[in-house]
Amino acid sequence: MDFSQELGWSTLLQHFGEDEKIKGAVTPPIFQNSLFVFDKMDELLDAMANHPAGPQHHYSRVSNPSVDLAERKIAKLEGTEACKLTGCGQAALTIAIMSCVKQGSHVVCVDTCYGPVKSLLSDYLPRFGVTHTFVNGSEIQEVVDAIRPETTAIYLESPSSLVFQMQDMEAIAKIAHERGISTICDNTYNTPLHMRPHELGIDLVCHSATKYLGGHSDITAGAVCGSQKRIDKIIREEINLLGSILHPFQSWLLNRSLHTLQLRLKQHEATGNSVATWLNDRPEIARVNHISLPSYPQRELYLKMMKGSGGLFSFEPKVQDPIKVKAFADALKIFQRGVSWGGFESLVVALPVQPLGYDSQKWIIRLFCGLEDAQDLIADIESAIHQLA
Repeated sequence: MDFSQELGWSTLLQHFGEDEKIKGAVTPPIFQNSLFVFDKMDELLDAMANHPAGPQHHYSRVSNPSVDLAERKIAKLEGTEACKLTGCGQAALTIAIMSCVKQGSHVVCVDTCYGPVKSLLSDYLPRFGVTHTFVNGSEIQEVVDAIRPETTAIYLESPSSLVFQMQDMEAIAKIAHERGISTICDNTYNTPLHMRPHELGIDLVCHSATKYLGGHSDITAGAVCGSQKRIDKIIREEINLLGSILHPFQSWLLNRSLHTLQLRLKQHEATGNSVATWLNDRPEIARVNHISLPSYPQRELYLKMMKGSGGLFSFEPKVQDPIKVKAFADALKIFQRGVSWGGFESLVVALPVQPLGYDSQKWIIRLFCGLEDAQDLIADIESAIHQLA
């Protein structure tokens, strides 16, 4: 199949990278081996010397055909030259950040980023002389004002975790490149189908492939996408030294899941929109944080950057009594209490947060709408919402 021509998402998801039918198998096999052997020593030495640029795999700690297939497909979707898969989403985010810093570096990061990223910057990297500044991120000037002479990376997550604030990535990337600063974006919420940050100027695009890309709650995986030069450097350094490549079987499961990504994402989006719209009219709710709502404060930016929304959003109940908030979450029957999201099942989590710009700590309830019927999820919330009275 000629993949140089413009093809639709569904066609790419089914066929890209799968032209070779090994033994006639329509599904790619799992290369569940730790190493690769060669007929000649020179061939082995050549593979080792040319890695990662060479075509031949030699050790599954750094590359493997099953892993390579999923990597090439995700890179194609993101519009980047290369992708590297890791054992979990946080590994991808950590590797991306570490590839952009050294002793004395400074990182600008959105305050409402994924929690472990915030811990990495606040608690772990300072011991190696890396400093940081957290910003709200919704205003470009705030990001600009946080830049220092030693700033080497700007970390974005649009929309951000829990409160779903967005950043103008195209404008921020332009400013960063003018100053020689690398940009990183967590694109897990959007997937490449709804936003391609690399086209907006972002250098490294990351995913928790545990979420939508995996989609079945049966793997943990991460992805880092970028130029071939950047990914080759990450493979030689962070991947080779820290050893966080995704394993072959999980890569095979990930590629299986990519076949249905567009279908699943449409369902999550439609259901999330229905549930968020219903909640937005409820008297018990102070605010619904969902980017697709007409009342979303950054709607123009959403329409400019994204092609759709998803099944993940949050809301702020008027009642801020933690006992009542937890009672609401406990009373739900279809929504299960659990972390993560992006699978077939609907989930709820309630957390106290105080992002920059908030006057005080607020209890936020985050919902993920899975693949159940929207009306059943609405009925589930309606049966429990009296707990918030």
